[in-house]
Amino acid sequence: MASPPSASEIRQAKFTRRLPDALTALAGPAKGTVSLPLHLAWSGLTEFDLDQPRLRMSCYRIVLAEGLHDDLVRFLNKELLISMWPTLRTLISRDVRDVWESAYTELTPRPQAAA
Repeated sequence: MASPPSASEIRQAKFTRRLPDALTALAGPAKGTVSLPLHLAWSGLTEFDLDQPRLRMSCYRIVLAEGLHDDLVRFLNKELLISMWPTLRTLISRDVRDVWESAYTELTPRPQAAA
């Protein structure tokens, strides 16, 4: 008899179902102000100026954690996500990080060369 899935496996399956087929589907804005709907930003800020690094990071953290498939492609931008990923990956849950890095080689961390 197989053991039931762990809480982490259940969360990862949920995040995996939401993913777009490719990062190129992420067609969100790269600048300006983004207003997130209440089903995403239900507590705190709902508007984020993407030209402000901290606000941009906050917006992406919320969308990655709470967003459904349509939210991901609407609010995330491929180039911004890739450029922010080295820092962003340390600010999101392990389950979200593992799902995204497993799905997209562009986000897989590269080993750093010895100095």
